[in-house]
Amino acid sequence: MSSLNVVLVCLIGAFALAIMVGLWVHWRFREHSNALGAHSHNDYEQQYPLTLALRQGFISVEADVWPVDDQLLVGHEESDLHWDASLRDSYLLPLAELVRARGHVLAGLREPFQLLVDFKANPERTYLLLDEQLRAFPGLFTYYEREKMRAGPVSVVVSGNYPRELIAEQKVRFVACDGRFADVGTGISASLVPLCSESWRDHFRWRGHGVMPSEEKRELHRLVRLAHEDGRKVRFWGAPRWPAYARRAVWRELADAHVDYLGADNLVALRRWGKKMN
Repeated sequence: MSSLNVVLVCLIGAFALAIMVGLWVHWRFREHSNALGAHSHNDYEQQYPLTLALRQGFISVEADVWPVDDQLLVGHEESDLHWDASLRDSYLLPLAELVRARGHVLAGLREPFQLLVDFKANPERTYLLLDEQLRAFPGLFTYYEREKMRAGPVSVVVSGNYPRELIAEQKVRFVACDGRFADVGTGISASLVPLCSESWRDHFRWRGHGVMPSEEKRELHRLVRLAHEDGRKVRFWGAPRWPAYARRAVWRELADAHVDYLGADNLVALRRWGKKMN
């Protein structure tokens, strides 16, 4: 076979491989046409991490990470960790493949997709490993030059036991920080702390049974309004998950208050509820 034929065969093979990869990515991450303002809590515990959330149109997913050697392994407890479940393999690489194949994470999403990374141990070591891994994907992740945000297809927000001072000191950083309502009105930049995440049970006694008390409803709306006026988004965790009617009642109140991310462990149930509300 001549050298020209060899080159042609290689080019045809590469082209066919590119088509196959594109079709695989399209099938794996096939999505609903409408993005849903929803967050997949402890997404790694789903049967199909990331994949199911994207298929249901979720705009945010959460992964708990632990530093082990030079990797960030994903799991709620240290005893849950496995070498085949790393942040890089489970989230960073699939998101990079997705954006490379179709140019976006979710159709119709007008803001970056959110990856919430919850630090479980060793804050400084975890952050340095995460920073190194994010920088290996140029163009994929939102980054910040001091107070100026350069939006990418994916924004990473760190939560849990993270080193806020170390992060804030960086001239160029690839993460923002999860905050609390206590950060609202303090002058802390919304580019550093763009999100307030709070425990539902720390603020409200209502568990989705009957009508939400009027004073608690007013407080919910007040907290969300103040955060939004300060340029920050809002998420609650620990809301009732069972029975089903209780979680639906809470989702309704959260949506009415314009909470940015409705949290769920049962992703399909939230998607179905969202479709009925629309």
